[in-house]
Amino acid sequence: MKLSEFDYHLPEELIAQTPLKKRDTSRLMVLDRKNETIEDKHFYDILDYLYEGDILVRNNTKVIPARLYGTKEETNGHVEVLLLKDLGNDVWECLVGNARIVKIDTIITFGDGSLKAKCIHIGDEGIRHFEMIYEGIFYEILDTLGTMPLPPYIKEKLEDQERYQTVYAKIEGSAAAPTAGLHFTDDIIDKVKAKGVKILDVTLHVGLGTFRPVKVDDVLEHHMHSEFYMIDEDVAQQLNNAKANGQRIISVGTTSTRTLEANFKKYGQFKATQESTDIFIYPGYQFEAIDALITNFHLPKSTLVMLVSAFANKEFILKAYHHAVEEKYRFFSFGDCMFIQ
Repeated sequence: MKLSEFDYHLPEELIAQTPLKKRDTSRLMVLDRKNETIEDKHFYDILDYLYEGDILVRNNTKVIPARLYGTKEETNGHVEVLLLKDLGNDVWECLVGNARIVKIDTIITFGDGSLKAKCIHIGDEGIRHFEMIYEGIFYEILDTLGTMPLPPYIKEKLEDQERYQTVYAKIEGSAAAPTAGLHFTDDIIDKVKAKGVKILDVTLHVGLGTFRPVKVDDVLEHHMHSEFYMIDEDVAQQLNNAKANGQRIISVGTTSTRTLEANFKKYGQFKATQESTDIFIYPGYQFEAIDALITNFHLPKSTLVMLVSAFANKEFILKAYHHAVEEKYRFFSFGDCMFIQ
């Protein structure tokens, strides 16, 4: 399976640089997998495609100001650090921009020195583990020193930092937003519940696994970076009941999808847990957990295009992407979305 099979032409002007003023006015492409039909709607029309008894599963992770700019103590060399995963005991896995100058025992100072990071492990492709040195509450210091880690294809400054959070973001820990959820408003959520749709929350802290580019020609040689996820007991039970009753389980985003599929595939049912997953979903994968998916439009040759291609078949997805380009949909994090059923 070649990487080039998941490529498509995208004019740069279709990459959304800023979010819409109203979240739910984004466009919605509705894909019917069985009949291979495409409908052009708006996100507020999602209510027409959700039915009483459906289960909507969303990722309630909250993006932290994970991008830090610091200086190397010995040389004053500038170092950019992206926090990826809390490994516990004040140790963080990070992606370092100028990684070659960061060796074991290198100390990086941020801001006024209220936060320092000591390198204790060197990984591949710019990955480093740092012991964080500070006094007080880490996330309060991070709020002062860190910036929102917008993707590199977004060049414009984000005026309202909350627009890179879902309205239901709750559990801090992500290096990127679960962007399919950005379209939901409190009003839409209330209307979804009023239709008799049950909303359940899982947590997956988005890290390198979701957005690291694929660098191998043979897709099967790509290795996903692991990401931490949580499902609580009540949610697992309700999901198992829904599965037993034949109710539709609809995933909001690829991160919720990976959480549910990894969990179900490992245990043969939904099980409460706190663990990491490096599940890689590509064509040929047999979905066991979800029945429908809300998702944004993803980068060419990305693992996320592979995931949706596995869910709806590659030819149909690429046809839909071509349609989106022709109809000038907005792409990527602040762009439009699709509902695949």
